[in-house]
Amino acid sequence: MVHVRRVTTNLSPVDSWTVLGDDDVPVEPIERFLAFLSNIDKSPNTVKAYAHDLKDYWDFLLQRGLDWREARLEDIGEFITWLRLPPSGRDGQVTVLPTVEPHVSTATINRKLAAVSAFYQHHARHGEDVEELLTTWHTGSRGGWKPFLHHISKNQPHAGRAITLKSAKKLPRVLTTDEVQAILDACTRLRDRFLFAVLYESAIRIGEALGLRHEDIAAAKQEITILPRHNVNRARTKSQRQRHIPVSASLIHLYGDYMHVEYGDLDSDYVFVNLFAEPFGHAMTYSAVYDLVTRIRRHTGLDFDPHWCRHTAATRMLRDGVPLESVSMLLGHSSIATTVSVYGHLTAADARKALEAAGWFTGNEVTW
Repeated sequence: MVHVRRVTTNLSPVDSWTVLGDDDVPVEPIERFLAFLSNIDKSPNTVKAYAHDLKDYWDFLLQRGLDWREARLEDIGEFITWLRLPPSGRDGQVTVLPTVEPHVSTATINRKLAAVSAFYQHHARHGEDVEELLTTWHTGSRGGWKPFLHHISKNQPHAGRAITLKSAKKLPRVLTTDEVQAILDACTRLRDRFLFAVLYESAIRIGEALGLRHEDIAAAKQEITILPRHNVNRARTKSQRQRHIPVSASLIHLYGDYMHVEYGDLDSDYVFVNLFAEPFGHAMTYSAVYDLVTRIRRHTGLDFDPHWCRHTAATRMLRDGVPLESVSMLLGHSSIATTVSVYGHLTAADARKALEAAGWFTGNEVTW
């Protein structure tokens, strides 16, 4: 069995991850790939996810006695079956009945296959004879996304995943107005109320909020600036582009109240800091936020996640008629196609509202 470990050094404020064998030595092919991801500034969360996915693949190879360079598509098919088994059944010592629900979802399997495919493509580019294992070549359309100079290369073969399982599209989780109000009202501190107000109104990510500096909040312009930078609390922006987000006067007023009542004369660049627990004055961390979320969950009975605020804000913008291009810019997406793929959905209630506005349910030409 292999295991995943966090890698922290004094040379970099950014964590990385590695996969260790039974001898506690990094698994060299995986280590090279994960190091490459870190070197091209992939998010630590992305590197962590790849590490865990490749850890599962390596466990499978070890159980089958397979060399990673000799695996074939048939083995990948067995890997999919293996992933669906509960951990107690993966070593073959426990019989799993066909009626048992799969241990992981189809979406999770596809994510792990994507990680394995990227791993092999990386090594193929560096001389290993594994290029065709999880890659197949297609001609014609790539779908909705079109690369630069597509008109020149559209008839050329392009690489694609050889195996992709069909899975139902998962809609983003959104909060109702009453649920958002319940979360805000459950905050007993102005700092916490301001944090969730920022997440809900601006649709920024929790890592972007934790990295905010006072200089990023322009009170006169009623604007928040998101900048990609390294932070001492390891908070991180996913987008590498600076963006400016308009906010309301009421949010700026709440920021002022937080500064006057709770923040006071504290000397820190960070907006969100530890004020009620040690280490006092240090920038808030992800774990501190999730401790707060756990307390609010208990108080409200809502099993929510901070990222739901972002989904809720984006969905609200689109339902209120904000142009897709503006929503994409505010979210910091790399392209409008990303915004469409995540938020380009309509619920039955949205459809009914549009039909009612069009007079669909009144003045029918026929009667039932």
